[in-house]
Amino acid sequence: MAHLSPKTGYAQLVERLNRYPQGAPPSELLYRILAMLFTDKEAALVALLPIKPFTARKAGRLWKTSTAAARQTLDKLADRGILIDMEIRDETQYCLFPPMAGFFEFSLMRVRHDIDQKLLSELFYQYLNVEEDFIRDLFTRGETQLGRVFVNESALPEEASLHVLDYERATAVIKSATHISIGLCYCRHKMHHLDRACAAPQDICMTFNNTAYSLIKHGVARRVSVPECRDLLDRAYDENLVQFGENIRENVNFICNCCGCCCEALLAARRFAFFKPVHTTHFIPVLDTLACKGCGKCVTVCPVESLALVYANDPRRPRRRIARLDPETCLGCGLCARNCPDRNIQLRHRRTRVIPPLNGTHRAVVMAIERGRLQDLIFDNRVMWSHRAMAVVLGAILKLPPVKQTLACRQVKSRFLENLVQKLPV
Repeated sequence: MAHLSPKTGYAQLVERLNRYPQGAPPSELLYRILAMLFTDKEAALVALLPIKPFTARKAGRLWKTSTAAARQTLDKLADRGILIDMEIRDETQYCLFPPMAGFFEFSLMRVRHDIDQKLLSELFYQYLNVEEDFIRDLFTRGETQLGRVFVNESALPEEASLHVLDYERATAVIKSATHISIGLCYCRHKMHHLDRACAAPQDICMTFNNTAYSLIKHGVARRVSVPECRDLLDRAYDENLVQFGENIRENVNFICNCCGCCCEALLAARRFAFFKPVHTTHFIPVLDTLACKGCGKCVTVCPVESLALVYANDPRRPRRRIARLDPETCLGCGLCARNCPDRNIQLRHRRTRVIPPLNGTHRAVVMAIERGRLQDLIFDNRVMWSHRAMAVVLGAILKLPPVKQTLACRQVKSRFLENLVQKLPV
């Protein structure tokens, strides 16, 4: 097929996307998606861009054009939600986010008439939900995942809420954000075009900080205040939606309000539970089985089917049923505790608290180590021969068992890298 030829811009872009820790396995469907979002020329240009943020000046050098011409192309791509632009040290820098969370979502975060969003939604569904290679690659490789669940703060008992750290609270993310924007939920918007969307609200997808700044600037999402975002969070609580956000502690860029029927992260959590595709909260529900009346409300509301009604083995009431939890698949979101009419479910601390990476840079490096792509992250300018050569050398070194084991150890991934990342300029 001509469009799979190495000479095409789309093939070059696919190779570029797969140098990032979160890749996109090539398939006919992926090429059709990219052809809707990029021209072949744009794909070829984007394929030359570094993984790390870059300026228009650098893009111009890579594209062998003027800075002004490069900036014009970059701004057009940002207008379509393909690139994110941000002000760093009084200079505009651009970044190509991975497909997820990135330009796949941005393409459906607003109603657009320049592309066929119904066809695009159908292609997304087939690529993500039928082929499964993308979702399996995104959510089941390595220990460190893209996202984590935030606890439903309204479900916390008073004594437990005293021990919730700020980065575990969606309210703290909202309060500390420099910019806040709201767009359409990519997942439910996609399912809407397939006539499969649930009744949960769509205009409730939250982005923050530099990502929100860019999406607001280019009309992909709308600016909201802290009080309005808090109101939307309360509405999400009332709608029994799960808060799934970026798996970092500082400068969180997104929090999605997810349903178990439409949202990719929760569908993955259910389908690939064994691989732990989503990081849980620090809480686990504890059920009072003696008081449980078996009403089933907790079972119905659980987004990943971690609860079930089973017979209580009560000799005095042989037909009595109670709720039973599978702690291995539980997200710790707290929806069951919030919806138990008799308050027979309480959230308690898990035995071990998993500390998320410090920020996006820290997470990307850790994910790259776990997925064997650190060489691509460090030497990300493939236009330069030296970067290509060093990437091959480092890639070979990382395959050696002793080095790979050393790099993968928890101490190196957490303390060493976190201290290193803290010294980097923001």
